Amino acid sequence: MARIAGIDLPKNKRGVIGLTYIYGIGKSRAQQILDKTGIDVNIRVQDWTDAQLSDIRNELTEIKVEGSLRSETQLNIKRLMDIGCQRGIRHRNGLPLRGQRTKNNARTRKGRRKTVANKKK
Repeated sequence: MARIAGIDLPKNKRGVIGLTYIYGIGKSRAQQILDKTGIDVNIRVQDWTDAQLSDIRNELTEIKVEGSLRSETQLNIKRLMDIGCQRGIRHRNGLPLRGQRTKNNARTRKGRRKTVANKKK
């Protein structure tokens, strides 16, 4: 079991896909990391040697991933809310930030509403 940056990588996945389980690493970044370390992208995670694992860990020390990246993102959002800009206000109210309409959609940000029947008079 390969453990990198506090994350257990799945054994039976290809190296590129396995690295994407780490927060802050997508497919292209994983490809770059494996190219720099000289590891074939098609090798499964379980077939990596200890030397290859240490090379990948050394590459990841230069990149901000997992806890530090999450905390930086949260600080950025908090900064937006503190200065009271448009995006900060939308964050505070739980509404979509990037100009989407909210009349019909935006259920992910607004939350599910329960329908209430009208009272008959």
